[in-house]
Amino acid sequence: MKIKILTIFPEMFAPVLGASMLGRAQENGLLSFEVIDIRPFSLRKHKNTDDDPFGGGAGMVMLAQPIVDAMRFAMGESFRGRRIYMSPRGQTLTQRKVEELAKEETLILLCGHYEGVDQRAIDLCIDEELSIGDYVLTGGELAAMVVADSVARLIPGVLGCEESAQTESFSSGLLEYPQYTRPRVFEGLEVPEVLVGGNHALIEDWRFEQALRLTLERRPEMLRGLPMDKRQRRIFNRVMASREQLSDGQSDKSALIPSNEAENRVY
Repeated sequence: MKIKILTIFPEMFAPVLGASMLGRAQENGLLSFEVIDIRPFSLRKHKNTDDDPFGGGAGMVMLAQPIVDAMRFAMGESFRGRRIYMSPRGQTLTQRKVEELAKEETLILLCGHYEGVDQRAIDLCIDEELSIGDYVLTGGELAAMVVADSVARLIPGVLGCEESAQTESFSSGLLEYPQYTRPRVFEGLEVPEVLVGGNHALIEDWRFEQALRLTLERRPEMLRGLPMDKRQRRIFNRVMASREQLSDGQSDKSALIPSNEAENRVY
């Protein structure tokens, strides 16, 4: 996959795209990033890329001409992919959207600045607008980094462990279950016994239950339409029953932490 980024601040990207897994992925030829400075494409004497908005108002608006010419340069002669403008008015980025974008051959991400981009640039060379959340940034660069990172990690070989991409929050339809590593006891806190018992079926059930409880607590809307097999449905019913008991005044602790009996139950 190729990810190209159009920006007036190209220096922002090297520390992110060249480090850690993204840097190694490029070195291994799994994907490529290209950061393109919009400024050199400006036909104005001082290479400026913004001007006052027609109709008045605060701030400046990015010029259409340098953006369109930079986009045409990025596309080349045989472009296949999607052109995205990072914008607070765009569709909100979700894991499902990330999975969709990861199937593209090339992504071109346009980073806006100031009060936005001349609409004609959007009309001429943008396929869709995308937002990373309901808030406003100083520019589209950080948003583009988020998109690049989230998409890149779904490219086979980038993570090194393909299972990781399938079990993390949102990929499974639930928030991710708690994770533990050595030592077994840290400052008086112990790793749940079920995780060191070696029974993989019970571990799988425990992880599903913990993910389910966290999702119910923090993002219950994610459970709508969640597919579950018979085993998971039994766990779901038990968790819901415990929450009903909690609402009737039972102990908070018993509802949030499975008992030993629950951990050792065979479903």
